[in-house]
Amino acid sequence: MVNNINNSNPLQDLYWTPEEEARAATKDDSRLGQEDFFKLLTQQLSMQDPTKPVENDQMIAQMTSFTMAEGITDLSQQFKEFADSMTSNQALQASTLVGRQVLIPSDVGYFNGNNPVEGMIATEQTTQNVVIRVENETGQVVRTIDMGTLPAGQHRYSWDGLNADGNPLPPGDYKISANGRVGGASEDLIALTYANVESVSTGGQRGVVLNLESIGRIDLKDVIQITNGNG
Repeated sequence: MVNNINNSNPLQDLYWTPEEEARAATKDDSRLGQEDFFKLLTQQLSMQDPTKPVENDQMIAQMTSFTMAEGITDLSQQFKEFADSMTSNQALQASTLVGRQVLIPSDVGYFNGNNPVEGMIATEQTTQNVVIRVENETGQVVRTIDMGTLPAGQHRYSWDGLNADGNPLPPGDYKISANGRVGGASEDLIALTYANVESVSTGGQRGVVLNLESIGRIDLKDVIQITNGNG
């Protein structure tokens, strides 16, 4: 009597064939994909104990976990590509600010020897006897500008770089302060200055950063207003 004996090794299915190894060698990375997952799942089902089969809910849970993990990975990659695109767009848009003026929350203006120092003062209500004072780096008042009576709102000022005697002052940083009378009482006013944008930096946690003439660096999000340029 001839017995038909199956000499196949039940473990041989766990090993890749030469064709499978060749395909794996051509992959860009070693991460498991959906095809690899289903192959492992099929192998798991074929090797399970017949007396203790895998419950349907366990199989569904495994498939759900893999699908969620794969979805999160894809979402992360898409978000990174979106962030890179946004950074490139911000850099392109910010490059157009070079050579322009921005209004910043600072009372220090830079006089370069040619262009006037300009800025804005804000009044919450009608203010009388508004005077702007210009101080040098030692705190000495070198010029006062009488603005008269101003209504509520924002008002632009300009200082030509001359002292009280009409003589030009050297280039440098000058502090701008403003004061007026509201209801008979003296009140300090908010003074802001314009600065020239020399270059733009992007990237990092700060995002877009403007490099201002003499003033230093400021985040784009802190800019109050953008103008066409000097004058």
